[in-house]
Amino acid sequence: MFSCDFFKKTDERKPIARVNESYLYEGDIKNLVPDGASKQDSLLLVQNFINRWATQQLFVDGALLNLSIDQQESFNKLVEQYKNDLYTKAYIEALVTRNLDTTIPIEEAKMYYEDNKEVFKLNEELIKFRYIHVDENMNNFNNIKDRFRRYNAKDKRVLDSISIQFKSYSLNDSIWIKLSQAVSKIPTVTSENKNELLKKSNFVQLKDSLGVYLMQINDVLLRNETAPLEYVKPTINQIVINKRKLDLIRELEKDITKDAIKNKQFEIYN
Repeated sequence: MFSCDFFKKTDERKPIARVNESYLYEGDIKNLVPDGASKQDSLLLVQNFINRWATQQLFVDGALLNLSIDQQESFNKLVEQYKNDLYTKAYIEALVTRNLDTTIPIEEAKMYYEDNKEVFKLNEELIKFRYIHVDENMNNFNNIKDRFRRYNAKDKRVLDSISIQFKSYSLNDSIWIKLSQAVSKIPTVTSENKNELLKKSNFVQLKDSLGVYLMQINDVLLRNETAPLEYVKPTINQIVINKRKLDLIRELEKDITKDAIKNKQFEIYN
């Protein structure tokens, strides 16, 4: 006759520490030490990890001895609920990622914008502007200034081709940006002259110790005006996607329950 112990599965893991009846195994620290770490750093990392594990385990064992059964059952329910929440969240996110349509047609964005314009009031000024920072003593300074102010198709190509000569610049004047962003780019703009950037179709020239800032303001929107669609479209896209996501999650919850009932996986007993 064979001993019953013969049929017991042997635990071949190599223990490296023990606290009462709990063991820490070599596999538990497999990826703890980063590649390239010195022997001294590796030993320190491992020792600190073991000490933290032992301290935590001793507290857990102490809790099991000293906490009431009711408290332990309450904590176990919380642990189980947290585990269920983690699995549920991960699975739902995987399903949503696979099934969610994130394409927002411009017509849908426009419809949302028109229906919710009161939500898109500006809390700070927006401007469309271009600027260059150049050395005033450059031989072609006046030519650059003329092209910058006139700014026809040829001027755009020329200025773009010689932009390496500029100390800094931004020539894309077709997008809305916050006034604060423009101010942060141009140190010569102060609280006293900032309003010059809030005058539509205004040309501004300001000097500093390094050169001259040439600025052209194309358009302005003031605080409490309605933000333009092109400015808030990323926000609208995110709002619409989030709504689709919530709707999809509700649909998934209904479908998974419906399918489970249909397949005899879910029953409610009277």
